[in-house]
This record gives sequence, C-alpha cells and structure tokens, in this order.
Amino acid sequence: MDTLLSLRVFAEVAESKNFSVVAHRMGLSPAMTSKHVQHVESRVGARLLNRNSRNVSLTEAGAGYLATVRSILEGLDEAEAHLKIDTLAPRGTLRVSMPVWMSNPAFAEILAAYHRDNPDVKLDLDLSGRKISLVDEGLDLALRVGFKLDEGLIARNLGDVTIQMVAAPTFLDHFTRPKTPSDLIDAPMLAYTQIASDGRVKFGGAHGFDVKLRPIMISGNENLLHLSAMAGMGFAMLPDWFVKNDLDNGRLETVLPDVEWPRVQVSAIYANRSFLPTKVRSFIDFLAGPNGFTSMKEK
Repeated sequence: MDTLLSLRVFAEVAESKNFSVVAHRMGLSPAMTSKHVQHVESRVGARLLNRNSRNVSLTEAGAGYLATVRSILEGLDEAEAHLKIDTLAPRGTLRVSMPVWMSNPAFAEILAAYHRDNPDVKLDLDLSGRKISLVDEGLDLALRVGFKLDEGLIARNLGDVTIQMVAAPTFLDHFTRPKTPSDLIDAPMLAYTQIASDGRVKFGGAHGFDVKLRPIMISGNENLLHLSAMAGMGFAMLPDWFVKNDLDNGRLETVLPDVEWPRVQVSAIYANRSFLPTKVRSFIDFLAGPNGFTSMKEK
C-alpha cells in the first residue's frame, strides 16, 4: 500500500473528522479510506483515531503524530511547488485565529489589501477569542498579544499596539475627568481578562506605581467591553486600533491623554517547520511589511 498516500488520507481524516467526506474528496471508496488509516496505525503500532458510527476524533498519540505528519506533507508540497513555477503563488485556504479586537476598519483594510495581492488565498478567520490549539484544530497560524509559546511553535513580531484607557463622554461628565492617576482609585472599571483583570493598572513603567480601580465587569470579549464603555458603564482599557474611530468621532474619550500607556507586541504564532507553506509565509510577510500592522499607526 502507498504509505505516502496513506499519510495524506490520515491527515485529511484527522482534520475533517469524517471518512466519507475524505473518501469523496480524494476519489476513494470509504472502505479504502479506512484501510489507509489502518495501514498508518499498523506501521506506527498505535491507535491514532477514535471512531464510531457518528464521530471521529484524534487520540493523544494521533494528535502528536498528526503534527509531525502535517509538517512533513506540507514541506513536501512546498518543495514540489518550488519546482513548478506556475504553482509558486500563494493559494488555498488560510486558517487564522486572531483576537476579537482585530475586527476593526483599519485591519479590514489590511485584509482587503492582502486579498488584492493574493486573490487565490481564501481567508478562514476565527475571532472567537478562545484558547486554541493550532495542531488539533488544523489552523495555520494565530495572531496573539501576550501569550505562552508552546513547544513546537515559533513567534514572529509583527508590530505593537497601545492599550489605553477610554470612557464615554456622558460617563466622564458624570464621574468627572481624571486629572491624575490617583483620581482613578476605586473608579468603576470594565476589566479585560487579558490585561488588568483585577482592576490594577500600572503607571510610569517598570519603576512606576499601581492604581487600583474597582472592576464592575470582567470579560475576555473586547466587543462587549467596548460596547459597555460606549454605553457609559465605566472605564475600559482597550487596544487603540479597536477604538480609534470612536475616539475620532467623540463616542469615546482617551482618559489621561498625556499618560504613556503600555505598548504590547502583536505576534504571529505558527508551527516550526522547514518549509513554511507559501500561503502562510505570504500572509505573515504582508502583516510585517509596510502595508501591514505598521501602517495602522498612520491611520
């Protein structure tokens, strides 16, 4: 039996979690599709997939094996592509996980510009905000701020973003506009789970001081914090890209505008492999280039 084909069948089944779909996609019978997976399991001497009449899922051994197999297959595809001039252009579906706050007009313009340059790449974007596994969920890369890099993954810095405090004008009219950080002590805060979830905000850098606000809502969903801030519920710390239009239009105001708010890096997280798929490399290079994240500082 063709072991390379068996590995491709296993990877497809592991990612789609459906034997029938893979059989149809690859022009195989369901029985032959199952035999290819059994052939791989027999070679490695371990069960890689749990399957019954309804569900297919990876075993622990299968998840680890899939990570290795996927990098080998993608590396092989990439190496073959380098020998075929007409297939060097990025193409296929690019699966990316990113924070909810990237759903803003400036980043949408970046995506549109990337698509104009790479029309054969279909973007499949996950903005759920949940913790994900690149390997288990078949994602090509993740865009993250503040992360713990797992084994087998690498990160590339794409730019940075300022996390600043904002509030609605109606709220500030009632609360009064803070003139110093100490004016924020015990003030109502819409706390972002990833940053200052306990309401504690640091001023003055590494040798500065903390001010403790009073969290009245805690959430990891930036959209909800954003909407609640505009509704006049309290102070919120959000990425400047996310709230720029509201600041420009007066729906929100920057609190303590002369304060130097913290800047955090935005990174692309992806699997460490010898041959990075063209679609992945092109997207990362675009985001890191002059038309990517750095251009957002000018908008």
